[in-house]
Amino acid sequence: MSDQSATPARRAAALFILVTVFLDMLSFGIIIPVLPKLVEEFFSGDTAQAAVLYGLMGTAWAFMQFFCSPIQGALSDRFGRRPVVLLSNLGLGLDYIVMALAPNVAWLVAGRIISGMASSSFSTAGAYIADVTPPGQRAAAFGKIGMVFGLGFIFGPALGGWLGAIDPRLPFWGAAALSLMNACYGFFVLPEFLPPGKRTPFAWARANPVGSLTLLRSHHELVGLATVAFLGYLAHAVLPSVSVLYMGYRYGWGPASVGLMMAGVGVAAMIVQGGLIGPITNRFGERRTVLMGLLCGSVGFSVYGLAPEGWIFCLGIPVMAFWGLTGPATQSLMTRRVSSSEQGQLQGAIASINGVTGLIGPTLFTQTFAFFIWSNSDLSAQSQSLSASWEFPGAPFVLASFMLLSAAVIAWRTTKAKG
Repeated sequence: MSDQSATPARRAAALFILVTVFLDMLSFGIIIPVLPKLVEEFFSGDTAQAAVLYGLMGTAWAFMQFFCSPIQGALSDRFGRRPVVLLSNLGLGLDYIVMALAPNVAWLVAGRIISGMASSSFSTAGAYIADVTPPGQRAAAFGKIGMVFGLGFIFGPALGGWLGAIDPRLPFWGAAALSLMNACYGFFVLPEFLPPGKRTPFAWARANPVGSLTLLRSHHELVGLATVAFLGYLAHAVLPSVSVLYMGYRYGWGPASVGLMMAGVGVAAMIVQGGLIGPITNRFGERRTVLMGLLCGSVGFSVYGLAPEGWIFCLGIPVMAFWGLTGPATQSLMTRRVSSSEQGQLQGAIASINGVTGLIGPTLFTQTFAFFIWSNSDLSAQSQSLSASWEFPGAPFVLASFMLLSAAVIAWRTTKAKG
């Protein structure tokens, strides 16, 4: 294939994977407003107990991500990106069907385990984008992935909130249908762009979670950037873990209100990651873009945690949106430091980092939230006094804010020799 014909083909391939990610995110976003509430129903409306169990479910999901993502990344380096994406979509469709039929909490937990095993398309999409995009354009390309995430959050949670108001299980059926349609779409239109000559033989030494992380030691900056990614992923865990329960507890918002608010988050993210990250990265460079995003995220989390009224919480959304600058710029910096045959392994290692934070984050943030809101009737006399004196439902968001400040310091020190 000539260079002139290769460019349009690569652009078309990138478009295909972006559409696939959009459909994945749409199906994922549909269940966000209703899954915590469904767990809460099994505990007769006890928010604190629901928060604890929801955190454990998140931990189970993250463990499967931690274990399976490196395997999927190594498989994509060996067999190509396309089959991994298709199998992921089929697995997610099965996951949503299991949760739609769940008669008890055990079924929901099983569904989250299946989801953790199957949710590889996001990390594989990163490797796919690295395959078809020149290094200097990768930050903007990863930003487009963030944009379609935002689009998914515009339509997914809003649709999920509307469907959830009709029946709390209806969004799961909608998500299952979207995932299965996505698999069909990918089967017919998604091309493979990792040629056989650039594929790497599968080896368990590279595919196991610990082995995949050894790639991060191949360059001294990768360690620091991986630490930044770790803290960012850990801070992000507060959003899916406690946001819905927090909004209901502190502001009295129901599924429809939560869905609309998340749609607003998606609009803001789409604007920043789809339209601004390219010009900002070109103007300030990847290093300054990373730092800018981390500082904005820290301020946004502080607004979320300290806001006494719902409208003040909403003021943090446009500030928080600029945190979206960090991920694509960081990922672009990391992809520059590995070869084309290692992009899948790198994405698997990044997914493993995300998985580790998923093992820690949901329990950390839900337990923090539960402690600061726990009903006095559920506590001993001594604990009642302590809980009452420290009642602060926004504590998980303030904790996340400090994590991003720490990440900004590490990013500044790791990349200070670069422009």
